[in-house]
Amino acid sequence: ALRFPQKLWEMVESDEFRSIWWTEDGKCVAIKEELFKEEVLGRKGPLQVFSTQSILSFLRQMNVYGFFKVNALFQRPASLPERLAEAAAAAAHSKILYYCNPNFNREHPHLLELCKRR
Repeated sequence: ALRFPQKLWEMVESDEFRSIWWTEDGKCVAIKEELFKEEVLGRKGPLQVFSTQSILSFLRQMNVYGFFKVNALFQRPASLPERLAEAAAAAAHSKILYYCNPNFNREHPHLLELCKRR
């Protein structure tokens, strides 16, 4: 059985899931919360990915492995009105959570083994 960080890595790398992906720089994970609850945590039986169906338990597990939440990432410099409009549009559609871990990086898969439980 894979450890939590490996499962998460495979999920982010996979095209199977629309609710979780790498940020543009490959240093953080973006999670579309409502879709993730349905698409990933809602799975049962042999298709179940994680041992929980609770988003809070999943996020606690992220924290245990050293992930920390960051506020919305804006990939390019934008004027304040543009940023506010972008944030409002994102909030209106669905909440996107961003989590980073220095050892969870798309460009450096070898660091994954350093993702340990605290």
